[in-house]
Amino acid sequence: MAAPPLVLASASPRRRAILGSLGVRFHVFQPRCVEVSYPDDPAATVGTNARHKALAAQARHPHAAIIAADTVICFRGRVLGKPRTIAEARDWLLAYAGYAQTVFTGVALLLPGAERPALRIEATSLLFKEYGPETVDRYLLRVRPLDRAGAYDVNDHGDLLIAGRVGGHTNAMGLPRGLVRDWLAANGLLRPPGEEA
Repeated sequence: MAAPPLVLASASPRRRAILGSLGVRFHVFQPRCVEVSYPDDPAATVGTNARHKALAAQARHPHAAIIAADTVICFRGRVLGKPRTIAEARDWLLAYAGYAQTVFTGVALLLPGAERPALRIEATSLLFKEYGPETVDRYLLRVRPLDRAGAYDVNDHGDLLIAGRVGGHTNAMGLPRGLVRDWLAANGLLRPPGEEA
């Protein structure tokens, strides 16, 4: 029996690259959802948003297997999504210096015919270096922060800001690779290179 097509419900180039690294074919669909933010509950925020994105994608692609994700930062008890302006991004990055924060990613995994997606949430802790305004300005010259949760990307000049990590690197990029790989394999959607469907 042929495997269903796979849809990534995200326009994020980082998520596309992570899923592509598994060697699977997939389509990209960007669902239009109103995202929620619970200021003191990052897990509920990413879980709700990922689930809504998966269900919106399923409405357009009912015969596909869907992967949807949402990522936020939790810093000093506050949930941060994407900055609205460069000035806000700069303020956030300056505030991180010398502190730790946690990246939460919710992943919703939905098979054809299922009414509710399987939902998984992973967390990665990041420790930021001690740095000043000059480092932040150098970073902002290299990276566009407005489409990134927390105003930064661990994979894009992240070494300027980040001293260490506990937890998954790809989770901090927005899609935990191991979790997705295991779900694809468990559902017959991941095959070794060269193996026919």
